[in-house]
Amino acid sequence: MKSLQNRYCKLLLAFFLLNNWACSVESEEPVAGNTDHDNSQEFQLTDIKDSYSSISSFNKSSQWGPYNVHDPSIIKVGDWFYSYSTDVAYGQPLVKVGIQIRKSKDLVQWEFVGWAYDGRPQQAVSYIRSKGSEPFENIWAPYILQVGTEFRLYYSLSSPVHKLSAIGMLTSSSPESPWQQAGLAVTSESNIPMTNAIDPAVQVDKTGRHWMYYGSAYDGIYVVELDPASGLVKNAGDKGKRIAQRGFTGGVINGNIEAPELIFNAETGYYYLFLSYDWLESKYNIRVGRSHNPEGPFLDFHGNDMNGEQDNGPMIVAPYQFQGHGGWQGTGHNAVFRDGDNYFIAHQGRPSTDRFFMIMHVRKLYWTAEGWPIASPERYAAIKQQAIDREELIGSWEQIVLGYRMVPGFADEQNSPDHQVSYSINLHGDGTIEGNVENKWTYEYPWITLNYGNGIFTDRVRVFQGYDWENHEETLLYTGLNNEGTAIWGKKK
Repeated sequence: MKSLQNRYCKLLLAFFLLNNWACSVESEEPVAGNTDHDNSQEFQLTDIKDSYSSISSFNKSSQWGPYNVHDPSIIKVGDWFYSYSTDVAYGQPLVKVGIQIRKSKDLVQWEFVGWAYDGRPQQAVSYIRSKGSEPFENIWAPYILQVGTEFRLYYSLSSPVHKLSAIGMLTSSSPESPWQQAGLAVTSESNIPMTNAIDPAVQVDKTGRHWMYYGSAYDGIYVVELDPASGLVKNAGDKGKRIAQRGFTGGVINGNIEAPELIFNAETGYYYLFLSYDWLESKYNIRVGRSHNPEGPFLDFHGNDMNGEQDNGPMIVAPYQFQGHGGWQGTGHNAVFRDGDNYFIAHQGRPSTDRFFMIMHVRKLYWTAEGWPIASPERYAAIKQQAIDREELIGSWEQIVLGYRMVPGFADEQNSPDHQVSYSINLHGDGTIEGNVENKWTYEYPWITLNYGNGIFTDRVRVFQGYDWENHEETLLYTGLNNEGTAIWGKKK
């Protein structure tokens, strides 16, 4: 395993260097000016493109909007949503180090605010240097939390040495600046049997206790209790315990696991653990488990403990391809957040025409009757919602089944995104699917039930108004799970 782990460190380093130094061929991309900075121009959804090389340089950062977003964490403060993300930029040398900040009032138009911290926080740098290595230039995977009037911004700093990493904390009285170093929450190193101290997320449970979730493929995902007053670990030196992992195939880790995110849904009574599987440039996909306890165990759709060695489902977001588009890959490392009665999930998306573009995807989350989250097949566009008549459903749809297949390899050896590709289905007015009397659909707003083989297979999906980003027009969408816990996406043609 040691050679594999060393290779993983080198691959991580290579990835971040490539994202910051690569010179890719520029696409034809008439990118409109960022209307957050140009009020004379009315914003259109068509202004958001799949590529952005013409504005990717640091001297055009004011126009980045939803671009160059990787590993977002989102919080709402007043009327504004703030997003914090890893400091990477398409095809550019790394001339600025920090945590990127954006803000939006509608989750569609994003204004680039700047960087939360100038350079690498010295506390984490000193820790890694004290162990004989030099940290990477990039600050990874921030997480934002507000406690009283204090904003806490956790970050990850890692190194080329196997598992030599630190999760630190910055604090501020404002979501924008200035930020001050406030200590190291968790550290890791090669000779301590634990996971890698990266990818933090924090959940305040219903009793007021604070929990940090973190980790990666090295030994899975851990949870450790924090001191609510300081924001650091409650018991000095505590690393916590493992709550999720991936198994092994032929002695090799069965793909990546990382990027935990937690949310509590008071209506269902569950804590939900969202995890990203597989390589971040290709097959990155999002899984979810749930528990009544913030420490777990977190169980998947079939009741399996996510701390076992099997892959878990449901997989609610994955690389996908609708008709007339090259598809999206790298759809992982998500934020999950609530605004009133509405839940959202945000993550990076990489257009398959050039996997080094990184674009913010925000999707609406819905909940099944059984209490599982399901994600919209298309990005959020603030489309007005209203009741949908049965007659509106009749006709042709594109459907995607998010079925998982194992793609060989580890880290960037896993070079296939394995797109889940759409196909056409037709809902007939007589209640049949494709005119086959053994396949029928029924409707009780807002749920469509699709029965196949006289009810042997059942998909239950929620229908709503949305935006067709491939064809740039409003349409109907649906999302749900089948009776095996596989996600089903649909878009009306």
